[in-house]
Amino acid sequence: MLFTEPTFLFLFLPVLLGLYYLVRLKADTTYRPANWLLVIASVIFYAKGGGAFTWLILASIAFNYRMAIAVDRARDAHPRRAQLLVTAAVAANLTVLGVFKYANFFLSNVNAVLGALGSDGFAVADVLLPIGISFFTFHAISYVVDVYRRDASAQKSPVDAALYLLLFPQLIAGPIIRYRQIADQLTRRVSTLDDFALGVRRFVIGLGKKVLIANTVALPADRIFQMPAEQLSFGHAWLGVLCYTLQIYFDFSGYSDMAIGLGRMFGFRFPENFRWPYIADSVQDFWRRWHISLSAWFRDYLYVPLGGNRAGRARTYLNLLMVFFLCGLWHGANWTFVVWGLFHGTFLVIERLGASRRLFREDSALGRRPEGPHYTRALRHAYTLLVVMIGWVFFRADTLTFALVYLKSMAGLGVAAPTAFSVSWYLTPELWLALAAGAIGSMPIVPAIARWVERPAEVVLRQARDALSDSEATEAKGGSRDRSGSDDRRWLPGFEVVAVVALAAILVASILQVAARSYSPFIYFRF
Repeated sequence: MLFTEPTFLFLFLPVLLGLYYLVRLKADTTYRPANWLLVIASVIFYAKGGGAFTWLILASIAFNYRMAIAVDRARDAHPRRAQLLVTAAVAANLTVLGVFKYANFFLSNVNAVLGALGSDGFAVADVLLPIGISFFTFHAISYVVDVYRRDASAQKSPVDAALYLLLFPQLIAGPIIRYRQIADQLTRRVSTLDDFALGVRRFVIGLGKKVLIANTVALPADRIFQMPAEQLSFGHAWLGVLCYTLQIYFDFSGYSDMAIGLGRMFGFRFPENFRWPYIADSVQDFWRRWHISLSAWFRDYLYVPLGGNRAGRARTYLNLLMVFFLCGLWHGANWTFVVWGLFHGTFLVIERLGASRRLFREDSALGRRPEGPHYTRALRHAYTLLVVMIGWVFFRADTLTFALVYLKSMAGLGVAAPTAFSVSWYLTPELWLALAAGAIGSMPIVPAIARWVERPAEVVLRQARDALSDSEATEAKGGSRDRSGSDDRRWLPGFEVVAVVALAAILVASILQVAARSYSPFIYFRF
């Protein structure tokens, strides 16, 4: 079920919220009935798109629930047994992921090698990919490993364990929430009116990101990346990758915003997943801002166990390449994703070698970047954005051959045949508006304006309170004061009103687009 479907927006979510808070009012001392309700709702949510694979997810929940309890019981009395149990649990989860996601990819490559040697290959079955299996697998591994590491205790309640693994806002496409981040919230969480309002606001912003920006720029991106290679011109190539750069960010960050907002409506606090990645000034900085939950997962559960940066430079560089090789493979069973991961890993190694400092004349002896001239910072941003956009070509292309042809066209080295669909044909007023909104939304401009507007009000409020305190002190000494100016509310700016009107406009425009457009799933559903 999509968050942008009318069925979800106008039936599933309102009914679930009504039932949830009705149950909370009836049982205000325990969250067990509310958790039962959320588990049932999450099963229904997944079953609508997952179909028969729902039984696979439920079986996985039962397996990981029992393994976590066994690990919890054995880790003190029998450490060796606990280690074997957690290894078996991780292996079982990865096996399920490997069978459904990578079996065909592996067999296809084996068949290619056998065919080159003149041998017959293996039959490749049509294995369907359960929706959200990559995210679900990482949640399950996080659960068992966190229990083994003593970061949290195993859930004795199967309902609470199922709720962590199955909670519908983050079930399909994240954020990847570690068990230790949410363990306490499964049984104790606060649901206030302010939290609910914040959740609604976050959900509406995410809905606007997806429906108004991502879906709009997706149309030219999809058409250009599906063009015949011989028709791909310099202008087409750059317009396509620009649109895809905005599409993937607003599509995925929009989903994350909606997931975080939905969680907040039910009292959960999920971690942030994006922090303005396109303003990064290095590839390393980009990965601190892009898909933060995935980057942190690979760091804590793979990079650090491999030795991190503690085993010398050569091993550190090898660990980085290994992590990003697997990061690329996690995104999809295709060599394009593998190359995308190694491409980013290579630039991380290059930056650690100090090439970027020499290129942009940064002072490494200071242990930080000097302020420097503005053009130097602009060059760093331009370099990072160029690397990221080149990487997106591999990420989006169906084959490595087409990706290389696409990059050749971006470099102006291709010779494009005439086509009826010129660059200007794609540049409709709607697309121009989406590109402008995407450029603004990719930078923290709106939050900066909000701080700039609200800061004078904070100063005035503080001055008013100081004056009020002085007048109260005067009155206490026998003086008098004028109460007509004691209400601080008169100083509050109208920015809140503007924000509410803007959110309402985004919601209405998004609903109109949902009604007008065809089916448009989130990009990360395929992973």
